[in-house]
Amino acid sequence: MNWNNRIRQIHRWLSIAFTVAVIVNVVAMVQEKQAVWVGLLALLPLILLMLTGLYMFALPHAAKWRSG
Repeated sequence: MNWNNRIRQIHRWLSIAFTVAVIVNVVAMVQEKQAVWVGLLALLPLILLMLTGLYMFALPHAAKWRSG
């Protein structure tokens, strides 16, 4: 498996983790059990999603730059 495919797979799994974290956050808000860690739960996958997304966004531009 090449590096780009691994990044894409990680990005897919992070999107699932982010979705689950948001659902947990909404359920916690409905139950009025406010905890700081629940609110911050979605931030880690969101930050990693941003990094992998920026990497995949830059791939075509880097390929053009490398080819001359």
